[in-house]
Amino acid sequence: MERSARPVRRWGAAAVASAAAVAVVLPTTTAEAASGPSVSAKGAFLLDSGKNSGLWGKDADTRRQMASTTKVMTAVTVLDTKGVDLDKKVTIKQSYRDYVARTGASTADLRTGDKLTVRQLLYGLMLPSGCDAAYALADTFGSGDTEAARTASFIAKMNKKAADLGLKNTKYDSFDGISRAGNNFTTPRDSAQLARHALGNSTFRTVVKASATRQKAANVNRTYYWDNTNKLLGSYKGAIGIKTGTGTSAGACLVFAAERNGRTVVGVILNDGANRYPDAVKMLDWAYRTKSSVKLRQLPESAQKD
Repeated sequence: MERSARPVRRWGAAAVASAAAVAVVLPTTTAEAASGPSVSAKGAFLLDSGKNSGLWGKDADTRRQMASTTKVMTAVTVLDTKGVDLDKKVTIKQSYRDYVARTGASTADLRTGDKLTVRQLLYGLMLPSGCDAAYALADTFGSGDTEAARTASFIAKMNKKAADLGLKNTKYDSFDGISRAGNNFTTPRDSAQLARHALGNSTFRTVVKASATRQKAANVNRTYYWDNTNKLLGSYKGAIGIKTGTGTSAGACLVFAAERNGRTVVGVILNDGANRYPDAVKMLDWAYRTKSSVKLRQLPESAQKD
């Protein structure tokens, strides 16, 4: 069996990634309990998913770039397609590989000619943050006679979905977060609402809570090994996703969620530095009224950094 090498591309030169595993001890002071957690992110929001009520926010309605957290909407647009066939096989084109090589984007290292199902591509999209997987899905679920037309059509569907969900401060100009004109933005509040909607889909929940996966191509003897770039998984009690993102303008971003005792809390961090994981833990601990000591899951050296 040929084993696909783990992806090695990174998200641009300005990627901001957490370093090796660190212990995070987060005391909660009386003042913090009253006013909310103290985080370094420029924008943040906490949502009680079950009640659909905001718990706390910091510049929660300020529009900011979102980098690869864009892919939450990519997945939603696919999964919300009427009659979507998750077992539909998609043939990987060389243009998808050329795209990530040209842009220096994060990749699932999809191989030209391989056939993967839509479900498998969702894993490639959300775990290693594969921009090639995003391209494949946009090309498959968009309409038109050319790849350019189909991907533009798909982005239009993303924007329609945002409008349908009432995300008034969200706009997409890409299917993966690589924004050419800077018109790819959201707010922490909008992003949390999108995440809440996404978690209502069982396939989405299954995909984003996986810390790693193996997926075999349908037509060749090749297995893909993908690690989830979200270090909260397997590190924070109850963590169930959702998506990392890092970009030059966007900074370090994180859409995350945890479930404890039947209560799901969704959090969003936009434009943070190296503190997005400690900040996320602070936020979840504040929501759950707990105090955690967290040792972040280490990713293999070959894993994507997003």
